[in-house]
This record gives sequence, C-alpha cells and structure tokens, in this order.
Amino acid sequence: MDIILIPGFWLDASSWDEITPALEKAGHRTHALTLPGMESRDADRSGIGLRDHIDHVIAQVDALDGPVVLVGHSGGGAVAHAVADARPDRIARVVYVDSAPLGPGGVINDELPVVDGEIPLPDWNVFEDEDLVDLTPELREAFRARAIPTPKGVAYDKQVLSDERRFDVPATIICCEFSSAMILAWIEQGVPFVKEPASVKDVTYIDLPTGHWPQFTKPVELAEALVSAVGKA
Repeated sequence: MDIILIPGFWLDASSWDEITPALEKAGHRTHALTLPGMESRDADRSGIGLRDHIDHVIAQVDALDGPVVLVGHSGGGAVAHAVADARPDRIARVVYVDSAPLGPGGVINDELPVVDGEIPLPDWNVFEDEDLVDLTPELREAFRARAIPTPKGVAYDKQVLSDERRFDVPATIICCEFSSAMILAWIEQGVPFVKEPASVKDVTYIDLPTGHWPQFTKPVELAEALVSAVGKA
C-alpha cells in the first residue's frame, strides 16, 4: 500500500523519520511530504494558503497508481480530509493523528500568533497542558530547533469541500490528547466541532494517550498504531 504522510504545523517530511521504518517493514511504500513553504526557514511562504497544501497532496495521489492511504498529523488532518473530498475513489483510508476531519467553512487554527505574515512555533505557554504531555525539555528543545514557520493562510483559510462521497472514505482517528470515549461522547451530544467526523460512515478509533506530537513522544506506539490502521485498508 502507498502511504502518504502529511505533517502538521512547523514540521516537514523528516518528522516521520522514526515512523516510516515500521511501515516499510510491514511491506508498505511511504511518501513523507514536505509541504509548500515548509522547505526551510528561509523559504518563501508569502501567498501560500491551505489550498496550496491540499493541491500538493492531490498531485502526489495522482502520481501514484492504485489506492492510497493518507496519514495526517494535526493540521495535516484537515489537508488529508480535503484530499479525500477531491479524490474519494482513490483514498483507501484516512488516518488522523491527534486530528479529525475539518468540515466546510472551518479553519485549522486562526488563533495562533502571526509574525511578519507567518506563524513561527510559539512559546510553549500558548499550548494547552494536554498538548505537551510527555514532551520533555529535551524533546521541546529538539522540536524548536527543527521548527519551520507555517504560512498564515494554511492556519487561517477556510476549508472548502464539495463532494459528500468523502464520508464514504474509511477513517481511523488516533486519539492522543483526548480519548475515543470523550470524542464519542461529544458526537452523542451533538457538539458542533465533531459534526464532520460524525458524518463519516466508517470510523475506527485507536487510543494512544500522550500529547499532541506522538511521533516524538511515543514513536514506537504510533508506528504500531499506523501499521494496524493501514492494515484495515
């Protein structure tokens, strides 16, 4: 199976380096992406928006033969969902890593502080305590050393979707900050921000208790969860 790995904010393809060996050992072909504007700290990010990231992943899907699994971490989950909307017949499964499908009109995060038209990794006190579970001082230092500013438009642009066949694409949600029981309770209560994932017809949940960056805090466990999720495709 071809697996496209989509990083979240501040990260490039190398953020999947501890994850890909397990997937490849299981017989899969991995394609870890560096999204437009994320090539380096010096890259030109001006004018790059959410659609640019979505179109970049669509092009990767179109360049492959056969079914594809998309894995999206954090904001990469919104990108993956939009790709499933654009290519529902090509996507065997979408795996959301501490993320979930973002519905039409939603934004990934328009509260992150913008500096000179881009979003650098902010101070840790901007994040919730749940985000930072298991992110040790050493891991925080390594994360900040590798962090690349995210284009403002990616975080602030509204999601545009058009094909309800996206709800037919099977999904796996790897639950880190919040347990599957909490998400299912929100769906049962009709909480608005889970309306889109509640509409997906086939959703599997995997609990992986840790903070928002399991590829750093629990890489072995995340790799195992992804192997399991892809096996369902």
